Amino acid sequence: MIDLHSHILPNIDDGSKSIEETFNLIKEAQNVGFEAVVLTSHYMEGYYETDSKEREVWLNAISQNLDTKNINIKLYLGNEIYMSENIIKLLEEGRASTINNTSYVLFEMPLNAEPLNLYDVVYQMQQCKIVPILAHPERYSFVQNEPELIYDLIQKGVLMQANYGSIIGQYGTKAQIIVKKFLENNMIHFFGSDVHRQNTIYPKIPQILIELEKIIGKQKLEELTTTNPNLVLNNKRIDIVDPTEVELTLKEKLMMRFKK
Repeated sequence: MIDLHSHILPNIDDGSKSIEETFNLIKEAQNVGFEAVVLTSHYMEGYYETDSKEREVWLNAISQNLDTKNINIKLYLGNEIYMSENIIKLLEEGRASTINNTSYVLFEMPLNAEPLNLYDVVYQMQQCKIVPILAHPERYSFVQNEPELIYDLIQKGVLMQANYGSIIGQYGTKAQIIVKKFLENNMIHFFGSDVHRQNTIYPKIPQILIELEKIIGKQKLEELTTTNPNLVLNNKRIDIVDPTEVELTLKEKLMMRFKK
């Protein structure tokens, strides 16, 4: 498996707070079956702005020490870029990173308000031959209210990365319901841990994999956890299955209305 979304680099964002915690997180990842982890620290203008060169220094230093700690796992550089009209400029200037220097970019939106310039930013990235990957679509409140937005974005070429923890309710009932519907409708293309702290999501991965296999089957689970992330790391094209629009049952609609 390849973890496409993590906050493991120390003291870069709201993730790992020490080099010790970083190595503990990497060991946790290895223990539950991850063979590679993409280090997608937040890049948010005016807030989290550690540039690519400094993060690459951290990546190289950590990678060189893995053998001495008997950790057999590969690390790759990336970012979770907070959506901005300056995304292309940030990439060109080496402040933010694509995933492993490929054409794939992981980006996030504000959690509670749909950005007015969303489609403009997506178009801008695609004009520059960037393939946008939206982080955790199931977590955005406006997506939970209007899941058809994600169907539309996929039709426009945006890929979707869900968080492992969503399927067990880590981000609330609404996210749990929506991510299941997305999975059932071919609207998720990758999983990521979005790990920030040790002893949180990684120890739950075995349980989560069982739940996911019940929903999408073993072959699809392999595709979303390993095959597609590997294609990203190698800058290869991903052929997706056409999505179908989400339709909530009456029970699901009521739960979405009254649950958090």
